[in-house]
Amino acid sequence: MKKTFLASTLGLAALGAHAQSSVTLYGIVDTGIGYQSSSAALGSNAGGRSLVKMAQGVWAGSRFGLKGAEDLGGATRAIFQLEEGFNSATGAEQTTGLMFSRTAFVGVANANYGTLTAGRQYAPYYTLLSPYSPTTWLTGAYGAHPGDLDSMDTIYRINNALIYTSPNFSGLTVSGMYALGGVAGSTGAGQSWSVAAQYLHGPAGIAVGFERLDNSTSGGGAWGANSTASSNGEPGLSAITNGFREAAAQQRFAVTAGWQFSPRWDISVAYSNVQYIAGTGSNFADTQIWNTGGVVLHYKPFTTLDLAAGFSYTRATRANGIESAATYAQYNLSQYYTLSKRTGLYFVEAYQRAGGQTLGNNGLGNIINATADIGDGQNSAPSSSRSQVAGAIGIVHRF
Repeated sequence: MKKTFLASTLGLAALGAHAQSSVTLYGIVDTGIGYQSSSAALGSNAGGRSLVKMAQGVWAGSRFGLKGAEDLGGATRAIFQLEEGFNSATGAEQTTGLMFSRTAFVGVANANYGTLTAGRQYAPYYTLLSPYSPTTWLTGAYGAHPGDLDSMDTIYRINNALIYTSPNFSGLTVSGMYALGGVAGSTGAGQSWSVAAQYLHGPAGIAVGFERLDNSTSGGGAWGANSTASSNGEPGLSAITNGFREAAAQQRFAVTAGWQFSPRWDISVAYSNVQYIAGTGSNFADTQIWNTGGVVLHYKPFTTLDLAAGFSYTRATRANGIESAATYAQYNLSQYYTLSKRTGLYFVEAYQRAGGQTLGNNGLGNIINATADIGDGQNSAPSSSRSQVAGAIGIVHRF
C-alpha cells in the first residue's frame, strides 16, 4: 500500500504552516524463473548451453522510491523523485555506486506552463514514445526490440539532464531535454539532447522522438565515463551493437502509434532508425544504421487476464565491409493474470532468428555471423548461434 507522510516525518525541511507538502513511498518487487537457450558471454565465440536461472525485474523492474510535491501557490508545485533499482533475487543494488540509479530529480510544475526538472531522468525520447512501445505488454527483458537497440525500454537514464515538458494542449504534449557533458575545455563532449511530441485523441495516439548521445571521448574510443548516458555502460550495448561500441555519437529517431479498436482489443506499432556514428577513434569506419519495425496486438478476454503477441524485424545497412547485412526477426507472447489490484502472475515467451553478418567486438575487419539477442534481458549472455528461445514465469507485487 502506498503510504503518505508529512515531509517532516522523513526528516526533510520543516514546512511553513501555509504550505501543503507530502511524500509518497512506493515500490515494486518482481521475481521469477527464466530460461534461455544457447547462452554465451557477450563477445564470446564459445558455444553456449541452455540456462535456467532466477529471473527478476522481468515484468517491471524491482525498485523502491520516494516522490513528493509542495504547493507553492499560483498553480505551481515543487516536485522531486528519488528511485533506486535492486535485484530482488539477491538484494544487490541495480547499478554499483549509484544510490538512486533509476531516477533522481527535482523541479517545478505549473498546470498552465508545464514542468521543468533537473537531475538523472529518462529522455523525452523514451517517456513520450513509451505508451505504444513493445515493452508495454511484452516486457523489456523479452519484448524490447533486439538488444533494445532503439532504447524503448528503461535500461538507461540520462545524467545531468534539464527537461521541459509542456502542458497537454488538446491532446498534444511536447518535451525537450539537454544534458551537460561536464568535460573540461569541451562543452559539447559527452552531451546529450532529445526532443519528442505525443498526440492523443480518443482511442488513438501517435508519438515521435529523437535523441543524440555524444561520446565524451573526442572522436570515439571506449564510451566515456563522463557521457551523460553512462548507466550500466554504453546505451544499447548488446550482441547487435558490440562491434560499434566506440562510436563518436549515437542517434535514435522513432515513431510509435496505437489504436484501441474495441473494449478488448488494441494494437500498437513502432518504427525506429538508429545510427552509430564513427569518429577518428572508432574501430569502424562507416556510420552503421539499423531500421526496426514492430507490431503488438493486445487482447483482454476478461478483466483479470491480458494476452499479447508481437513481432519485430530489424535490418542493418551494408557498411564497414559487410556485404550481407545483419537481420533479426523476433516473435513474442505474453500472458498476465491479475490476482489483485497490486499483485499479478506473468508468463512471457520469445524466439529470435538472426541472419547476415556484423562486426565483432574488435571492430573493423572482424566480420562475424550475427547472433540472436532477445529483448534486453539476454544482453550480457546472448545466443552463441543465430537462434535463441527464452521465457519466464514470475510474480510481481506493487506497493
